Amino acid sequence: MANRLKLICLCLLLATTLVAGCRTSRQIRDPEYAQVVRTMQRAQSASQASVVATAPVFTELAGPHAVEQYIQVALAQNPKIQAARKKMESFAHQVPVAASLPDPTLNVTALPEPVQTAAGQQEMIVAANQKFFWFDKLNTRASVAESQTNVARAQLAAVELATIADVKRAYYELYFIQQAILVTEAEQQLLVEIREVANTRYKAGMANQQDVLRADLEISNIENELIRLRQRLKSGQARLASLLHIAPQTQVAAINNLTPEQAPRDLELLQQQAVTARPELHALLAAVQRDRNSVNLARLDYKPDVTLGLSWIDVANIGLSPAANGRDSFLLSAGVNLPIYRKRLDSSVRSAEAKVVSTTREYDSLRDGTLEEVTDLLAQAHSQEDLLILFREDILPKARQTLEVSNQAYNVGEVDFLQLIDNWQQLLRYEVNFYRLEASLRQTLAELERVVGGFSGPVPEAIPAPLAEPVPLPPEENEQN
Repeated sequence: MANRLKLICLCLLLATTLVAGCRTSRQIRDPEYAQVVRTMQRAQSASQASVVATAPVFTELAGPHAVEQYIQVALAQNPKIQAARKKMESFAHQVPVAASLPDPTLNVTALPEPVQTAAGQQEMIVAANQKFFWFDKLNTRASVAESQTNVARAQLAAVELATIADVKRAYYELYFIQQAILVTEAEQQLLVEIREVANTRYKAGMANQQDVLRADLEISNIENELIRLRQRLKSGQARLASLLHIAPQTQVAAINNLTPEQAPRDLELLQQQAVTARPELHALLAAVQRDRNSVNLARLDYKPDVTLGLSWIDVANIGLSPAANGRDSFLLSAGVNLPIYRKRLDSSVRSAEAKVVSTTREYDSLRDGTLEEVTDLLAQAHSQEDLLILFREDILPKARQTLEVSNQAYNVGEVDFLQLIDNWQQLLRYEVNFYRLEASLRQTLAELERVVGGFSGPVPEAIPAPLAEPVPLPPEENEQN
């Protein structure tokens, strides 16, 4: 009766443990996960699917806003940034998992036919085992997981910088389209005035009808260009809205008067900052450290792990021998795995070492590409700055003066209408190209800012040494080699 009671109590204990574990496993610890589940449930409903699939409209973001305001919105709710942030959190939560021992095992053996011994018959065996890793293996596993978290953290910074650059490029493209529409509309009004002059001269017999027809044709071409620009405006607004994770119907717009920007001048300083601060390079440096920790972990597999166990044998009071005492038995056990398959272990180490070399070469390649990209982008920015100065101080004033002189000369019959229209077309083309250059310069600077890891803050003095040179191993690793 007592043995049966012990078995019942043990079964109740196991059942309680299982039920408690099941309840704990169902708990939701991430509020955003709960929100995603609710959204998916709503999406499964036909009546709610269209609501879930449509991004919200933010009326407060409609109309002209500074680019910094749009950047703050993008940093807060851009899906790529949120995904990278959650990915980093996912890896961070794996660090304590890697640093923990595996769960102990509990085995219960019931004997339908009790084993008869002199001390009494054995009716049940309960055994518990725990595996212990070799010294420093848990710390090394945690170091691998922590390095992977650092990789994800640097990748998050890279995604944030890339999103800022994307927002700026979309914003300045929108700025160019807005300015092109304003310039085209202004030149359209000037063309209407020229047509009125041509029509007046035609009625007075001082010009032929071809001048009036040519002016009407140019007005139609301007209408065609405005239709195309307004379509591009809608597309540009949708592009910027997608980066902000808001509905494309939101009428986002750039301000008309932008703060002047100037390209940096010190190429060497920018290259140093790029090598020091570019998140993609930091991600590869963290990946190199992760892979080196993986090499140490692979080498620790040559060492055996220990499994300790404790067994309890339930012994009945009645046995074959009159000397039976009915005392329960306790057994201690210890076991190790035998790392005898050297070929597998050697291949694991060689694979991990090759991964370190591969990641190091990826770093070298990206560093060289970064230096080239900084040089190219800075050269583009300087060229665009020089062209802007040329347009602002020389080409545009002369083009406006040429059109004004030719317009006055046409009124007195000294210049034909085709020459006047040609001068008008040149002025329109130069003004549109000026704003194209201005937007392109700002887009180039946005890309340069992404490559160098941001323009804010001083450039650190400590520059990582090139990894193309052999990396010295710690003393313990040299000994293992």
